Amino acid sequence: MEFVMTLRFVGIDPNTGGEGSPTVWVEEESADLVLQGEKADAVLKSLVASTEWVAGHKTGIPPHERVIRIPFRMVQILREACDAAERASAEHRDVR
Repeated sequence: MEFVMTLRFVGIDPNTGGEGSPTVWVEEESADLVLQGEKADAVLKSLVASTEWVAGHKTGIPPHERVIRIPFRMVQILREACDAAERASAEHRDVR
C-alpha cells in the first residue's frame, strides 16, 4: 500500500524573487507544519547547539535535524499555518 502525503500550501516569503524561498505547508493527515527556509549560518547553529535551552536536555543538533531561519515577514503566514494545522487535527480526530 502506497502512502500519499497531502500538503496544504499556506504561504511563501512575500519577498521571493522566483528562486527558492521560505515556504510553509501543513501536512493534512498528521497536521504537522512543513517548513522550507534558509539554512542557518555557522554562528546561529553554534548558538543553538551549545545552549542548554531546557534544563537537563542534551545540547547539540542531532544529525537528523536542521536549524532553519524563517524571516519575520512570514509570521502571519506561520499563524495561518498553525490555524490550518489545528483544523486538520480536529478533522482527523472527528473521523477516528
